[in-house]
Amino acid sequence: MTDTDGARSVTRKGLRDLTLEHTDLGPAPTDGPLVDSYGRRIRNLRVSVTDRCNFRCVYCMPAEGLPWLPRADILTYEEIARLVRIAASIGIEQVRLTGGEPLVRRDLPDLVAMISKVPGLTSLSLTTNGFSLARMARPLADAGLTRINVSLDSLVRERFAQLTRRDALAQVLAGLDALAGCPTIRPIKINAVAMRGFTEEEVVDFARFARRTGFRVRWIEFMPLDADQIWRKEDILTGAEIKALIEAEFGPLVPVTGGDPSETARRYTFSDGIGEVGFINPVSEPFCAQCDRIRLTAEGQLRTCLFALSETDLRAPLRSGASDAEIEQTLRQAVWGKELKHYIGDKRFRRTARSMSMIGG
Repeated sequence: MTDTDGARSVTRKGLRDLTLEHTDLGPAPTDGPLVDSYGRRIRNLRVSVTDRCNFRCVYCMPAEGLPWLPRADILTYEEIARLVRIAASIGIEQVRLTGGEPLVRRDLPDLVAMISKVPGLTSLSLTTNGFSLARMARPLADAGLTRINVSLDSLVRERFAQLTRRDALAQVLAGLDALAGCPTIRPIKINAVAMRGFTEEEVVDFARFARRTGFRVRWIEFMPLDADQIWRKEDILTGAEIKALIEAEFGPLVPVTGGDPSETARRYTFSDGIGEVGFINPVSEPFCAQCDRIRLTAEGQLRTCLFALSETDLRAPLRSGASDAEIEQTLRQAVWGKELKHYIGDKRFRRTARSMSMIGG
């Protein structure tokens, strides 16, 4: 990576010796690739298309749901596509559509088709709870979707319903079957939130599921992004603990090498080469030094960290006639101020007021 003038590189040193946030950033670079003031190259944009969701997962939102955004406040597909085009012109290479649950938004394949035509993108992916995939997998594939993450925390009907507050495991599994018939969407990743006292019981079954289906199963450590604010550090089941449970059954796992250095998951295959599992450990093993991600909320607020305490409004310039160049510079300046790290477990940690469904995963 080439350091930008005035930037400190965290990818070479890691974060151990970088303990202070910048206080006087100055202006962002006006050209070149999109970078923050620590020298991190920003390549990955996650775009929430809605804050609404048809599940009520206990680690995300209350049983009664949340106050939804007025439809007029949510970015149109044309506005999203314009922002993606501007971002791609200065170095964004990967776009992931998120929510809420993105498939509750009408005609989502239309947006996929619009974004798939943006020059410079190498990946267009989607994060979904899988409920609507049985009917949506083929239209999404035909529109140009290339990758997908499906949230699935249990393979047991009653436990699935307990966690999501919806009796919908059969629909999600049917959706996965439909995805398997769409070879242009690969890889298919399964994301499970790891929570102590719940997840342990099915770790081995999920590992067998990965070996049987070819889906990449990943566990994500429980983070303080739940609307009910029930998160406690004691509830985290770490990736290292899950890995030990798998190895007790299957023997040593073998690291998968040669992937994207900014990838969040630690990837492993089994000793016989059949199946892959991964561990996303933002709490026990933070990967902030390699973070290349920014997020756009459904109402057009740019967040440079999942746990950011401030946002940059991109909807206002979009709707007030700003030029592409003006929006680009607003984007550059926001990214230039990207946070050093999230500080979970540190006395400096401050919880964001937004839950995951309001931010976009």
